[in-house]
Amino acid sequence: MEFGFTTAAYVVAAILFILSLGGLSGQESAKRAVWYGIAGMALAVTATLVGPGAGYWLLSLLLIAGGGAIGYQLATRVQMTQMPELVAAMHSLVGLAAVFVGFITHIELGRVLGMTPEARDALQGFAGILAHKSGVEISILRVELFLGIFIGAITFTGSVIAYGKLAGRVDSAATKLPGGHMLNMAAAAISVICLIWYFNSGGFLPLFLMTLAALFIGYHLIMGIGGADMPVVVSMLNSYSGWAAAAIGFSLGNDLLIVVGALVGSSGAILSYIMCKAMNRSFVSVILGGFGGTSGPAMAIEGEQIAIDAEGVASALNEADSVVIVPGYGMAVAQAQQSVSELTRKLRAAGKTVRFAIHPVAGRLPGHMNVLLAEAKVPYDIVLEMDEINDDFPKTDVVIVIGSNDIVNPAAQDDPNSPIAGMPVLEVWKAKQVFVSKRGQGTGYSGIENPLFFKENTRMFYGDAKKSLDELLPKIN
Repeated sequence: MEFGFTTAAYVVAAILFILSLGGLSGQESAKRAVWYGIAGMALAVTATLVGPGAGYWLLSLLLIAGGGAIGYQLATRVQMTQMPELVAAMHSLVGLAAVFVGFITHIELGRVLGMTPEARDALQGFAGILAHKSGVEISILRVELFLGIFIGAITFTGSVIAYGKLAGRVDSAATKLPGGHMLNMAAAAISVICLIWYFNSGGFLPLFLMTLAALFIGYHLIMGIGGADMPVVVSMLNSYSGWAAAAIGFSLGNDLLIVVGALVGSSGAILSYIMCKAMNRSFVSVILGGFGGTSGPAMAIEGEQIAIDAEGVASALNEADSVVIVPGYGMAVAQAQQSVSELTRKLRAAGKTVRFAIHPVAGRLPGHMNVLLAEAKVPYDIVLEMDEINDDFPKTDVVIVIGSNDIVNPAAQDDPNSPIAGMPVLEVWKAKQVFVSKRGQGTGYSGIENPLFFKENTRMFYGDAKKSLDELLPKIN
């Protein structure tokens, strides 16, 4: 009866997870989708606690309470701007869990195989499952736990480095040890040799050596990727964590873990592909080479950056009929979304057409800007994707760029030697007037100069985005 309940609960939980993932594709359904995910996880945990092989209730409840308390603190304290590094940190925990489960499975398998047939028959729970496996099934299990540890170890160290780069605690520049790719290939070769060794011997040493090699691969692979490619890296690590979870599911014989891991792994891989396509980047080149790779000197930039004050920006906005706002990571850092929402409200109240242009990778992670704007109560129907609005810039009176750099950089189209050459960008320079809200004259996160700031129709609205917009708001008629 308990087994039937657990199976049924797992099926319902899997359906809820699928509904959750599907609902996150739209702003209107995202909140409901989150609740689907919460309900699915609560059901899955409950079914596991009361299902076959349940035990260690006090320890389980203490760990759940402790994890819940930590999660609550993080959820209430972490800013939206810190979400990418928080996601990376969470991925590292999934990878570490996969490593621990793999080693525990190996230890338990050795203990069970060392017993007499009579003693094995009396075993229950996970040990009982191992005791009734045939020789072929045990060989398959060894491959599963080996892959789980391998993927988990790469995910762990890779996610830690990604977190450090996003949080500014590790240099965001691409850094490789002497030997570069050869070191990664050597570590991968060692892992393959260890797989063959472990498959035939079942010993601890090949498993341990592979773990060290995988930890190095995760570290060196992500250290060799520049900060501007971190959005793709975080998505890739999300995929890795899913496959690690699926491997755990196979090792433990847990169908729900397999389903959830496959969902996370495949969705992360698809998202990585979408992001690379949006950046006109090869996924393989991102993972192996870091950001950019110019073939010659960058195109010389002529002109100068011309500053403008709030009075000048307000005058242009008051005279404009159509306005497009391009938010970026700088808006998130300044927490200016509420001021942007108020500016939108005032301009629309004055009868002006106001829309938002969102690049697929704005704000370091897809959907980051959409979430901030939704949080600030910006209407969904005026928030448009790049492909929906790019053709409208020539007919736009004023574009306000708030804290964006690479996604509005014309060098992507004009300079074949630019590190972002070929990357699809928002063509804001085609509008009649462009105002760029920016802290100073420095380059963006990737360190690439932007010719947009030097164009004749561009004016620089320097200062903290929130303070600048708050100064601008009273001047809008």
